[in-house]
Amino acid sequence: MRVVSLLPAATEIVAAIGGAGLLVGVSHECDYPPTVQNLPRVTRTRIDPQLPAREIDRQMAEAKRTGTEPIEVDFATLARLRPDVLIGQSVCNVCAVGEGELARVVPGLHPTPWVVTLHPHVLDDVLSDIVQLGEALALQDEAQELVAGLRHRVRRLAAQPAPPVRPRVLVLEWLDPPYVAGHWVPEIVALAGGEDVGNTPAAPSVPRSWQELADRAPDVVVIALCGFDVERARREHAAVTDPDARAILGRRQEFIDGNAYTSRPGPRLVDAAEHLARLLHG
Repeated sequence: MRVVSLLPAATEIVAAIGGAGLLVGVSHECDYPPTVQNLPRVTRTRIDPQLPAREIDRQMAEAKRTGTEPIEVDFATLARLRPDVLIGQSVCNVCAVGEGELARVVPGLHPTPWVVTLHPHVLDDVLSDIVQLGEALALQDEAQELVAGLRHRVRRLAAQPAPPVRPRVLVLEWLDPPYVAGHWVPEIVALAGGEDVGNTPAAPSVPRSWQELADRAPDVVVIALCGFDVERARREHAAVTDPDARAILGRRQEFIDGNAYTSRPGPRLVDAAEHLARLLHG
């Protein structure tokens, strides 16, 4: 079986259930586990990730306004790889190939691959995606075993004694302009023993003004930038010049690798909850 993954989360899931050897191509962003880094890249971005955050946001908004896909498929490479299974997503066109681009390229592939589309919004959806991929790759037992282990860790976290006062937590996935993390992130905050004051489970990430964020009075501001590691997050933090941001960014801060922990809906989301619990409570 020949598998191509168009998003990092799917690549991580495939590897976690023992299917890394089935992968013949991955997206331009796939970097975990390290064994996938030498595989052919079948996507590319139209936007330079080294640009300042404000300019990235502007170009993303322009792409949305004009109906341009910010991430495109390298059709020639994909066709050459002749995948039996092609894994896509329908959650975010910013982070990975969206449904529109997927619908454009699949009819031109011969033979036509089995397309598996992931659409997670909360942690249970992620676990369901793992099972779905296990079935698609004939790795059902491995997928069920992984899910059982992840559920055990979630139950163990949920069973931890609640702190006398849950810290009020704000998770920012972008700083210029500020975006509050959504989808599975509020659930991770709750599992870690915090109270997410920026968003609700399953809701999409949203932009909010610095003043509105200050009014929510967080005790801890977690900076976990979508697509960026801690080093880049610290640089983006240092570059914020909006005077209204000081009321938020001057509070207790914790930096988290967005790629490793929060922006990719795969098995490492449980790692994220455990990591955040250690940061919040020591």
